[in-house]
Amino acid sequence: MLNEKTWDYVRQHATEDVRSLALQGTRDPAVVLPQALQQIAGWQTARQKLPSWATVEGVVYPPHLNMEQCSSELTARYKAGLLKVGQCHEACLSKVRQRYVDLTGGLGVDFYFMSQDFQERCYVEQNDALCAIAEHNFQRLGLASTVNQTTAEAFLADMQGRADIVYLDPARRDGHGGRTYGIADCTPNVLELMPLLQQKANSVVLKLSPMLDWRKAVSDLNSASDACLPSTDACLLHVAAVHIVSVDNECKELVVEMRGDSQMKNEKSEMRNENEEMKNEAAALRVVCVDIKSKDGMSVFSYEPKEQERREAVISHSSFLIPHFLYEPNASIMKAGCFAEVGQRYGISQLAPNSHLFAASDEIEDFPGRGFHIAAVSSMNKQELKAALRDIERANISVRNFPMTPEQLRKKLRLKDGGDVYIFATTVADSLHRLYICRKIG
Repeated sequence: MLNEKTWDYVRQHATEDVRSLALQGTRDPAVVLPQALQQIAGWQTARQKLPSWATVEGVVYPPHLNMEQCSSELTARYKAGLLKVGQCHEACLSKVRQRYVDLTGGLGVDFYFMSQDFQERCYVEQNDALCAIAEHNFQRLGLASTVNQTTAEAFLADMQGRADIVYLDPARRDGHGGRTYGIADCTPNVLELMPLLQQKANSVVLKLSPMLDWRKAVSDLNSASDACLPSTDACLLHVAAVHIVSVDNECKELVVEMRGDSQMKNEKSEMRNENEEMKNEAAALRVVCVDIKSKDGMSVFSYEPKEQERREAVISHSSFLIPHFLYEPNASIMKAGCFAEVGQRYGISQLAPNSHLFAASDEIEDFPGRGFHIAAVSSMNKQELKAALRDIERANISVRNFPMTPEQLRKKLRLKDGGDVYIFATTVADSLHRLYICRKIG
């Protein structure tokens, strides 16, 4: 990949500023400076994003865009955990550990972590440069695998037998480099690929954009699967679980598990019965809201959407005049929209239907999100605000269902940003605007 002089340059300058190095240049004509700078920048990113790779001598890193698009080690390890025997959720994947196929290999981060327990590992990527980098890196990392330079469609069409797990992370950029989010707008188009997936995969794992509406993603995938006419060797795939994955309260990935439980038969009556059974199972979809802490630990909140829908009709909102504690769900729960389920699970109520903030009289130790002690509650009345904000010069401001932006409210309150005070502005019953002045628990 790189000549020894270039590798020496990378080792000597690994921790230095890449822009400064580019301006300085190099006097050694044997050093290929663009390659060296790419490796230095890649390694500096990997120290945070892929720490176990960054410790391995000789791992090659691709251009910035590929480093930006690849999964982090934290999210890749989480997905790998879904495939571990005995560690799946109720709507889990097949427990057979024979063949793993990654149809959108890229840098190979997900492939490396997710394929570890399989006897046969097939990496597929149409970009020749990425294939070369992946093959080199897998050797450096000690992972035996087969690297295939081809398209997902061509590989599936030619593949003999079935794969226990097929993984896809469709490219979310169009031909002009612009971002795309819809499943049908990504490459490959998984909806169009569904007939081949049903013929060649026992289970499918998809990594999708966190910008997608997970309900629409489930509907589109199940509809595409239902529209396929299964052949004698195909199985009907349906969404079994959706994982909304955040890291340090920032939503990173939507991970969808599709499972095919039974071989489809030729007889029409049996096919109809199995279709009905699969639809019933699909109704038991599980949504898993995950917030991975980069330093240590993980918050997991899972539920069945059908249960959530039943509770929406009876959801109550806080009747406390001044509750003692305020709780803000993490980013994954916000994305899932499972507020009724959260309220029921922890016995707490929302401040208002559209605030997505919860009030409680007692402290909750394991709440999946941030917890605050409420020091004061104020209306927008000048005298009340003056009393509530006495001795406060700076605060972190959030607004929920409130007619001002955080910047507008900060200006009105004449507060600087930061500090240990948190102000949540929202609208409660009877369209009343309220500010909750809080400090973090602990």
